Amino acid sequence: MIATVAFSALRYAAAFQPASPVFARRAASSLHMASDNDFDDFTSKVTFMFPGQGAQFVGMCEETCKEVPAAKALFDEASEILGYDLLDLCVSGPKEKLDSTVVSQPAIFVASMAAVEKLKAEKGQEAVDEATCAMGLSLGEYSALCFAGAISFADGVKVTKARGEAMQAASDAIDTGMVSVIGLSKEKVGELCEAASEKSGEKIQIANLLCNGNYAVSGHMKACDTLAEIAKPEFKARMTVKLAVAGAFHTDFMAPAVESLEKVLEDIEINKPRIPVVSNVDASPHSDPATIKKLLAKQVTAPVMWEDSVASVLSKGFERAMELGPGKVTAGVLKRIDKTAACENVEV
Repeated sequence: MIATVAFSALRYAAAFQPASPVFARRAASSLHMASDNDFDDFTSKVTFMFPGQGAQFVGMCEETCKEVPAAKALFDEASEILGYDLLDLCVSGPKEKLDSTVVSQPAIFVASMAAVEKLKAEKGQEAVDEATCAMGLSLGEYSALCFAGAISFADGVKVTKARGEAMQAASDAIDTGMVSVIGLSKEKVGELCEAASEKSGEKIQIANLLCNGNYAVSGHMKACDTLAEIAKPEFKARMTVKLAVAGAFHTDFMAPAVESLEKVLEDIEINKPRIPVVSNVDASPHSDPATIKKLLAKQVTAPVMWEDSVASVLSKGFERAMELGPGKVTAGVLKRIDKTAACENVEV
């Protein structure tokens, strides 16, 4: 069980940093301000979930693209935009390249949209249309927005490519990392971060709020090392796992990535989603395109509020979920939060 929980926690993190005032003004001026509360009374009867970075694996999408021509067409279109053969990297690796931030982000996005095409091919458009809301873990929010018609597939490829590049560059600038902490409450993990920061003299903070007893923290590598040393003996954590990621994703260490992402988002058209998409930043759905755009920029440095997002969905008439894309991380977390929650997987 611990291993399963640890695996579910791997590779995700967050901390808050507001979008710049300049970007906020640009977004407001480039988009007509619309109502942002159209989805306040949404229903989560059928919730589609999309995975985030870390779900990728060598060999993914090989059979799907052989069996579903529409899925192969997505990879062809993405490869034209990216300038390299994305499907070949997904199918053949090498693993180190597929796992790199700059490749894995567009790869998971495209693979997730390929899963939608697989569902459509196997069960018909009706199965796709049953979704009443969508959500995605960190990077997966872009997949959810694309599924909901808020962004085009081509723009999704472009922005996930740019996001991966910007986050990699920010990671290269300073020695940072992430640690998964298993077996402590959110409050105890907060105290652990404070102790590690004080002892190391470097910053570390709760990053990804996945579910109770399963949180990731991000910070300076020195603070990460200190936290891993004191978590079990001093705070009685079950275990800690240093995550194989490029840096302190979704913390204020990623602030240099925000400006680059903002510039790309300026040229991305965002529409009102046809179904509500729950934001990672505030665990709420938004109907105003300008607000969605600002939250996507903020998301790079804001906490991934997955625990609250799932709680919100479960309170809105939830009947079943479907995870679309590589892996079963979001489905596993859903079951950790509510063992009775029904969930299917469309794997690629």
